[in-house]
Amino acid sequence: MKPNLNDLLKQVQKMQADLDRFNTEFGERTFEFDAGAGAVKVTINGKKEILGLNIQKEIINPDDKEILEDLVIAAVNKAIREVEKAYQDELQQRTKGMIPPGINIPGF
Repeated sequence: MKPNLNDLLKQVQKMQADLDRFNTEFGERTFEFDAGAGAVKVTINGKKEILGLNIQKEIINPDDKEILEDLVIAAVNKAIREVEKAYQDELQQRTKGMIPPGINIPGF
């Protein structure tokens, strides 16, 4: 038996509204990650925008700026990776069971 087209359209519209709400809520969340055992901390939101950067004074050495640059890059990259992973994990959890039977959408 084929699904009713009107019911299917309503389900898709509900899925879209739920996804929009999830994206908005996730984008407003903040996360904090560090590198160098906490020497550099990055605060990032769910939209992957850097909101803050905290560097401990003890690691600031004008004669060795490369280490500081590496730590900042490591912290930012970690933050971006972890936010993306959190997004994918939560999206997968939220969309579980939302796809009607017989509908195949790659990635869900």
